[in-house]
Amino acid sequence: MAEIITTPPNGRPALVLNADFRPLSYYPLSLWPWQEVIKAVFLDRVDIVAEYDYVVRSPSREMRLPSVIALRDFVRQDRSPAFTRFNVFLRDGFKCAYCGAQDNLTFDHVVPRSKGGRTTWDNIVTACSPCNLAKGGKLLRESGLDLQHRPFRPNNFQLQDIGRKFPPNYLHDTWMDYLYWDVELEG
Repeated sequence: MAEIITTPPNGRPALVLNADFRPLSYYPLSLWPWQEVIKAVFLDRVDIVAEYDYVVRSPSREMRLPSVIALRDFVRQDRSPAFTRFNVFLRDGFKCAYCGAQDNLTFDHVVPRSKGGRTTWDNIVTACSPCNLAKGGKLLRESGLDLQHRPFRPNNFQLQDIGRKFPPNYLHDTWMDYLYWDVELEG
């Protein structure tokens, strides 16, 4: 039996799948708050795939709160990802491109701006503060640092693939059939 509570269902977002039943995004995970989900259901923009054991009510209706929804119209994902600090960190796996550290991250121009370097996908890497300070305004060969990988312009599929390596802290049971993280499969 579904749980009937009189408080708002905060903390019960729905996993949003594209029309092909794949998540719109892995990192951040494509989640909508319950209010947006209810609105999309009534506007007939989504199909309900799975539900929470939680009922929401209005004066005239009652329904179980959706936990997984699929868009009715396919959303193409072929545009280039935005050039943001977060996406640079994601591309680099949230690790310093010089030493691999995961703390005190910032970003660094491989070719410093003072030497003509530009702020582009191909010249920006994730760097920890100590490596960033050690490199300063020097070229790589002058700094004594080496890149563990070359910077590149990722596409959405590459960022999604990297994002699968970073599952969120909370995953509802009804989401698991649609998410493909590195989990051991039963034989």
